[in-house]
Amino acid sequence: MARKSTSPLNSPTVYGGQAVIEGVMIRGRHYYALAVRRPSGEISTYWSRINTYLSGPLRDIPMVRGIVILIETLLLGIDSLNRSANMAMEEEGQSLSGWSLIAMMGFSLSVGMGLFFLLPLLVVRSMDGFIPSDGLSNALEGLLRLTIFVAYIFLIGLMPDIKRVFAYHGAEHMSVHAYEHGVPLEIDQVRVYPKAHNRCGTAFLLVVMMVAIVVFILVGRPSLPISIISRIILIPIIASISYEIIRFSGFHAKNLLVRAFMYPSIALQSITTKIPDDGQIEVAICAMKLAISLEEGCSDATVLNGSSDTNSISSGGT
Repeated sequence: MARKSTSPLNSPTVYGGQAVIEGVMIRGRHYYALAVRRPSGEISTYWSRINTYLSGPLRDIPMVRGIVILIETLLLGIDSLNRSANMAMEEEGQSLSGWSLIAMMGFSLSVGMGLFFLLPLLVVRSMDGFIPSDGLSNALEGLLRLTIFVAYIFLIGLMPDIKRVFAYHGAEHMSVHAYEHGVPLEIDQVRVYPKAHNRCGTAFLLVVMMVAIVVFILVGRPSLPISIISRIILIPIIASISYEIIRFSGFHAKNLLVRAFMYPSIALQSITTKIPDDGQIEVAICAMKLAISLEEGCSDATVLNGSSDTNSISSGGT
């Protein structure tokens, strides 16, 4: 029988996660758990302890914790995607080294900065002779950044494989909702919850785009080299502010003003989440139960959910 969990408002652990290849990763404060559906139909699980630098006291410092969690999310996300791909293809024993994770994180950040920050800047700067004010130029840059972001999500969402990932994304959100409402983690109980969540990574990225508009308007319109540097070095500050907004909204989701502010993020999740089938919800529940067991210090971290097996290590590589 599933455990009835307490709300995060009454619990020291707030759970989040992400969809991966044929599975779901759920992250707690000290551990993360991965559940993946194999071609045979069985569910395989993997868990690891999160690096103590990322799960330590820095996570409790406002503004600093946003940067820490951003780094953690990138590292765990890349590692989980790699592991889930191997598990889904039944190729065990293959994982990225620490240096490979760092290299891939650096590559991902570089592509993101180039596509969503530098490209809009260069495009709008090329038209500055026709734009009457610095404020309007920064506003147009921000609108172009938002347009590129939404178009990117929409286009990748047309790919069949990504649609399946988006369905697991919905299942992940549903399982987190169920935990936060203290209901049993069972398929029929989880299914009643929405596939969108205020603390979603999509919501975070959209808030980043909106906060960036305000920050860069305040910066003004310096020379192009200085503007390029500002787009890079201010990203951690923008991410920190955005995380605090997302965190606040997650704990005040019923507030009408918060709901109004977060509505665009929830609407955008209609693209990045799809309605999952029962099998996908089962995988999300398996990951959620395993994460809860690990965080609550159960001596046996194995979660039996249909047919599943657990690969465990005593310390994480992330």
